[in-house]
Amino acid sequence: MRLVSLILIVAALLLLGADAISSLERGGELVVRSLDTIWGLFLPASLDGFKSWVQNRLPGMAQGVYSFLALPGWAATGVLGVILAFIFGRKYGPE
Repeated sequence: MRLVSLILIVAALLLLGADAISSLERGGELVVRSLDTIWGLFLPASLDGFKSWVQNRLPGMAQGVYSFLALPGWAATGVLGVILAFIFGRKYGPE
């Protein structure tokens, strides 16, 4: 699990760096890619299918899922990675 947390933290740093570079390219205009945008870059058909499934099968939770997908990509992966790193960090024995 420590490896998974490290991968999530590295992914968050990569996404944050990509947002920073895009912001610089646009002359200082802030660019933040959401999870929805990132997922849509790689698998747009599966994103549309997932949104349709949520809307039809879980209408009460659809707004919560859409709100989660609106989070910045670096924030979602980074927070989860840091939490996992704290939970599964090194365990020191009695000193």
